[in-house]
Amino acid sequence: MIRLKTNTTNPTLIAPCGLNCRLCHAYARDKNVCPGCRGEDTSKSKSCLACQIKNCEKMVKGKVEYCFDCDEFPCKRLAHLDKRYRIKYGTSVIDNLTNIQKIGIINLVKNENKKWTCPECGSMICMHKPQCLSCGYVWRN
Repeated sequence: MIRLKTNTTNPTLIAPCGLNCRLCHAYARDKNVCPGCRGEDTSKSKSCLACQIKNCEKMVKGKVEYCFDCDEFPCKRLAHLDKRYRIKYGTSVIDNLTNIQKIGIINLVKNENKKWTCPECGSMICMHKPQCLSCGYVWRN
């Protein structure tokens, strides 16, 4: 059974683009677990390794920690990712980044913990699946 980790605030799981890696199916699985965008690259999928945002020149050179640190925020790549994730998964990377600036990373993660906790069993909901991976509760049509 795949089960998302317990509700713990871990800011390192917020990707540079604002995505919450803890809510990703690749992070939740039992085998070949992805450590998140900021983790070691050895367990990541090819698509994660090739991420244009993570591999942005400014990110690679260490000039920015989050996309909002960039003078091009939000760039076309981020806007495209934001649109896709708003439509398909009900989350906004741009809103997450803006919230980090307003309330800080710890408070963003606390809010994410509340938002993505299954109301039936208390497990974390995977944003990529329409039902809770632990109990089957359908949270998205």
